[in-house]
Amino acid sequence: MKTRLLLFLLVFLSLSACVESTQTQQPDLYYEVSLDKANDQIFGMTFTVIGIQQDSVILKLPQWTPGYYQLMDFTSDLSNLKITDQTGLVMDATFMAPNAWMVTNTLNKDLIITYDIKADRKFVAQSFIDSTHAYLVPTNNFLYIDGYLNQPLTVEISGMEESGYSDIITGLEQLQPYTFTAPDFDILYDSPILAGPLERLPEFEVGGISHQFAGYLLGDFNREEFNKQLKKVVEAATTLMGDIPYNNYTFLAIGPGFGGIEHLNNTTISFDGNKLKSTGEIKDVMSFIAHEYFHHYNVKRIRPYELGPFNYDGINRTTQLWISEGLTVYYEYMLTRMADITSEEDLIRSFEHHINHVENNMGRFKQSLVQSSYNTWEDGPFGVEGKTISYYQKGPLVGLLLDLSIRQATQNQQSLDDVMRFLYQHYYLQKQRGFTDAEFQQACESIAGTLLTDVFDYVHTKQELDYNHYLHYAGLDLVKIMDRNTGQIQFRIEKLTVTNALQQDILKSWLRE
Repeated sequence: MKTRLLLFLLVFLSLSACVESTQTQQPDLYYEVSLDKANDQIFGMTFTVIGIQQDSVILKLPQWTPGYYQLMDFTSDLSNLKITDQTGLVMDATFMAPNAWMVTNTLNKDLIITYDIKADRKFVAQSFIDSTHAYLVPTNNFLYIDGYLNQPLTVEISGMEESGYSDIITGLEQLQPYTFTAPDFDILYDSPILAGPLERLPEFEVGGISHQFAGYLLGDFNREEFNKQLKKVVEAATTLMGDIPYNNYTFLAIGPGFGGIEHLNNTTISFDGNKLKSTGEIKDVMSFIAHEYFHHYNVKRIRPYELGPFNYDGINRTTQLWISEGLTVYYEYMLTRMADITSEEDLIRSFEHHINHVENNMGRFKQSLVQSSYNTWEDGPFGVEGKTISYYQKGPLVGLLLDLSIRQATQNQQSLDDVMRFLYQHYYLQKQRGFTDAEFQQACESIAGTLLTDVFDYVHTKQELDYNHYLHYAGLDLVKIMDRNTGQIQFRIEKLTVTNALQQDILKSWLRE
């Protein structure tokens, strides 16, 4: 290595040679990420492991990145793997599996593992580097030793000045300007790193906690107004949930593109401020950001039982992505409405859009919501039109029916908001674990004070949604309109002309008036 870290390691090695090792001693883990090959779109990686107390180890690279439920084949980006001990002796690495190598004769040795990561594809779930900036998705870059995912580690980024990168942002705890630490690999893999000529909008506080929007190539837009609206989104979400579970939060804009991935104290989003020219475009971007931000509650903390601790080796199936993703879609609309970014009409039109998509997709007869969640690894997050459904489309609709059912059953005293707060308090804060399908339904029925079997039948079966049965609770009505040009049936939500006091109350509170 060519950094200060090497000097520290050499001193540490000379001292540790005088100390008798024990079988209970855990290795120290250090990474150096070199930007020297940025022009070739390559990250140079050095993984130093000090004090191995076993005869052999298995090196692994994750097969996916949490938040994007697809196998990524990150191993195809890895090349030039070389392993030496502290004396410089080259050690053999036996290829065992698509993402695993076995290294033998490691007892009482220190390993220096070097390799390259090719990063030339611009996508929110993959690393990227060039002469202008670097976006590092940790699951794409950092090898780990099987059995040591709970170990603390240190990461140093070298070559910042030489590469012309003026700034670096990550959710990792900073030790020095370009050196960071994580208590375990779940935190490492949850903390993307963005480096380059970055722009940081002014910080704003919500609940005494600092928030900032920052990124690469932000574009031309009204930054002051954007920041004001972003703050209102954060205020709406934190007010809804009643707690802020992080010490600071960063919205990381990685440049023009598509997609976003949520993390515990940040989110990475594709962003192009040049497109924020109309009111509609601004509303769409705020809705997208609200979705990714609300994920730090719903899926990162309020989570299905299967999604944590993570298995980085392969597929992590759950039947509850309709909750994690579908209900987050539901709340992106509710949050932007609460923040007064969107209108009552916008809120209703959002659900119309999903109804029209679902009702004109024959896949609704072929797949249930739980099947859509479970099979996303094969079908993709948005499904296969005509053959499957998407939990992004049907999920928020079931969320709507569920919310209206709870409001109706409790005379508008409780709502889906209360369910989300209960899940956060009971499972995340108290039990510190995820919930099962049965526990989620039980939570909803406990808040409602009655069985909600009819709504959950829409989750587990391919039964057609009876929209009006539930919309009428809020004095709304779904009408069919024939499109003369396409021959397709279009759906529109309208207000009933005659409603009672409870319907009026439910509609008013649901519209966040």
